Amino acid sequence: MALPEGFRWGGAVAANQVEGAWREGGRGPAVSDVASYKPKADPKEYALHHQNTVASITAALADDDLEYYPKRRGIDFYHRYPEDLALFAEMGFTTLRVSIAWTRLYPTGEEEQPLEEGIAYYLALFTEMRRLGIEPLVTLSHYDPPMALALKHNGWVERRTIGLFERFARTCFERFGHLVDMWLTFNEIDGIIRHPFTSGGIIEETVEGNLEQACYTALHHQFVASASVTQILHELYPEAQMGCMLTMLTTYPNTCHPDDVVATQAKERLLYLCTDVQAGGAYPRLALNQLQRKGVTIPFEDGDAELLREHPVDFISFSYYMSMTESVREDAERTPGNTVLGVKNPFLPSSEWGWQIDPVGLRVSLIDLYDRYGKPLFIVENGLGMRDELEDGKIHDPYRIDYFRAHFEQMIQAVDEGVDLMGYVSWAPIDLISASSSQISKRYGFIYVDQDDLGHGTGDRYRKDSFFWYQKVIASNGTDLE
Repeated sequence: MALPEGFRWGGAVAANQVEGAWREGGRGPAVSDVASYKPKADPKEYALHHQNTVASITAALADDDLEYYPKRRGIDFYHRYPEDLALFAEMGFTTLRVSIAWTRLYPTGEEEQPLEEGIAYYLALFTEMRRLGIEPLVTLSHYDPPMALALKHNGWVERRTIGLFERFARTCFERFGHLVDMWLTFNEIDGIIRHPFTSGGIIEETVEGNLEQACYTALHHQFVASASVTQILHELYPEAQMGCMLTMLTTYPNTCHPDDVVATQAKERLLYLCTDVQAGGAYPRLALNQLQRKGVTIPFEDGDAELLREHPVDFISFSYYMSMTESVREDAERTPGNTVLGVKNPFLPSSEWGWQIDPVGLRVSLIDLYDRYGKPLFIVENGLGMRDELEDGKIHDPYRIDYFRAHFEQMIQAVDEGVDLMGYVSWAPIDLISASSSQISKRYGFIYVDQDDLGHGTGDRYRKDSFFWYQKVIASNGTDLE
């Protein structure tokens, strides 16, 4: 078994979790800037979906605190990116997934012209990546809609946000397109149903009527925006590629009882809805019927169906961290996963945060997605959050190596079975602020950042044992996993 020549290896980060510098260069506040760290919370109780009210948001924005709003400080990638990119290049990265902070270019999302300081920052970032031989894979929207749009227009619920996003995306293509060939529209686009504020800037208390209806309205607007910006990209750069990005929440029936199988089918139907629309170009009939039975209607306007059909994405990317099961039993034990609760699988181990570790599920996911769509795939997030200990400048993390080795073995087997896989980028190559818990002690990186959950520390970077192991894996194109 072997991976193809030219297989892309690397890592993935998000602007709101690494950049910091939340007020520099005229950057406006994003929804991520009010995500707070709660030191006394049980790690298994962390969730992206928490109540944000207009009052709590207003109070947070009036507070310049960096300790309890960690995404404002990140890991100072904004200033230290040359150092971090050099470490990624040392590991042998050929690809790095990053995102562009919308509010670093358009502080409220409504400005007519972008901030040139923000443009200059990303130009410098992408230029340095190219100099080091690292290809940028750039996400346009990664959990950081402009706060102004959330407060004024309830984010993506209002259709006018589509036009504002089109302007932002066109600016990105026109100013960075000579350096970036691969793009993603929305990070984990399906997440807007689970965490509407984080993904879509939706403030629940200001929603008129049913929240679920508002979420699917916003999701439809993101689908339309995805097709529109894909069209714009292809007009400007015909050889460039646009991908969609799915949270791959692989789900098994908890038992072989037919009711558990039916419940699993229903859950997966709405999960695949997002790739059905973005990659297939239309809403599937069964999914529409399922939503209709829930009282949800899709707000189609003239031209939407044609736009979705004529401008699907070029490839499908996804995150994969864990699998879960589904059961109709109300007393079934549930455990956390990637922004979701699922029924616990008794055959799998779990991390401290309750996420179940299932390498075989990655192979299942790859085969299911490729069999369903027949489009190239890209694994753009996969990793293990654990507590690491810095001892005499070293971090021994055999648990992380074991995790990746097992997942790589399954990934390579899926490719051997015929899956067209473009590449693999881990989440995350360097310790960063966790999306769900806003802490850094849930560490993912091959590189340790000397910072605690309140931001105390030198910020210095240290290579973990897994750094050298991943370096060897990349150099051998996955043939040396020992």
